[in-house]
Amino acid sequence: METKRTGKDDLVFVSEDEIRSYQRTYDKSLHLKAMANALSKNSIPSVTFVQASTARNLPKFSIDIPTLPVTNQKKSGRCWLFAGLNLLREQAAKVYNLKEFELSQNYTAFWDKFEKINYFLECMIRLIDVPREDRRMGWLLGIGMQDGGQWDMLAGILEKYGVVPKDAMAETYQSSNTSDLNRLINTKLRQYTVRLRSLRNKGAEEEELRKEKKNMLEEMYGFLCANLGVPPTKFDFEYVDRDGTYHILRDQTPKGFMESFAGGLVTDSVSVIHSPTEDKPYYATYTVDYLGSVIEGKPIRYLNLPMEEMKDLILRQLKDGNVVWFGSDVGKYGDREAGVWDDQAYDYDTAFCMDFSMEKGERLEYSESAMNHAMVITGVNLDEEGKPTRWKIQNSWGDEHGEKGYYLMSASWFDTFVYQAVILKKYLTQAQQEALEKEPVHLNPWDPMGALAK
Repeated sequence: METKRTGKDDLVFVSEDEIRSYQRTYDKSLHLKAMANALSKNSIPSVTFVQASTARNLPKFSIDIPTLPVTNQKKSGRCWLFAGLNLLREQAAKVYNLKEFELSQNYTAFWDKFEKINYFLECMIRLIDVPREDRRMGWLLGIGMQDGGQWDMLAGILEKYGVVPKDAMAETYQSSNTSDLNRLINTKLRQYTVRLRSLRNKGAEEEELRKEKKNMLEEMYGFLCANLGVPPTKFDFEYVDRDGTYHILRDQTPKGFMESFAGGLVTDSVSVIHSPTEDKPYYATYTVDYLGSVIEGKPIRYLNLPMEEMKDLILRQLKDGNVVWFGSDVGKYGDREAGVWDDQAYDYDTAFCMDFSMEKGERLEYSESAMNHAMVITGVNLDEEGKPTRWKIQNSWGDEHGEKGYYLMSASWFDTFVYQAVILKKYLTQAQQEALEKEPVHLNPWDPMGALAK
């Protein structure tokens, strides 16, 4: 077939003859015509659903850790924060003998946003002399300040600011519906960037830029208080335990309260990832440039391990009765109503006579997949050989779907779309601990391992 060119460049356009040829091929396909009829009134997932998968995905588990009722992040991207606080509250429930309890997600989100604003401005000062067209500048200005985050970002917030019960700083409309709030914050951050660079162009030195940054932080602190409330520095913790006995602990501080039940849970945890790409050898550590929140806190740090080793660590932690924070791509092969993620439950290949397969590393390298949601693993079903067949998940999307808000992921979906898990260091092998101590390789801000859970 003759190649058609525009004459201006190397791009090839589609000719009318080619289109007619494609149409003739389609006209001969009775299968695709039948699919067209089915898809005119139904969604692709419903038409391609594999009925046999239902029997494989029963919500029954050989290891099932009892946990508190699910939470609801509503219209916000705070899943990573909810998952982390859900993990901590299980420890609080044990210490204080609680049947129902939530930590204030709003309190933690307040300080997360404040620290992210400071981090952004610090990055703008660091890059003050680079051209506006610099890719790092474009990336930071493009993503701005988001709800999303990573475990180590949460660890930094918790270590610096502690936690408070939900009663001490309840949700506001803005904390549960963050799109307008985030939009205005990002407008201010870009406006601040213009101001800082303008001052620099007029000869301002770093001292003057940082003085201006303090004024910006003061303005944004007030803005956050107006939208989210004022974070408490002291509070009384009132609760009724499982036995019906009333208690009150007066004059608690956020850091002291967290220390009363969390112990070394935050500081003794490490992020393990599975990134089977050529640029990330296993048994090495990685960090992501220009990704963070609390500058003096815990930097982003991952230990890349083979999937079998990641699963073994998760199982060891679950068998000891400890739930696991993890990150995955929930945009693939999921049924939100049923609360099931299973890549074998949808047969797109047969439905469209096409091959949609990609290797996990290829998905990461070519922007087909990345971590976008964090949840908590609370159980697993093991076969006769001790291999996982399905996993139980505590989500943060309320209790209307799945099993009262608890979801399930198949073993194959886990292997394909789970990228990160937070593991207590005591479960790492000697070799893994030695690998963890290696100097981290620096990744670009746009690396797929820099994706934020929302």
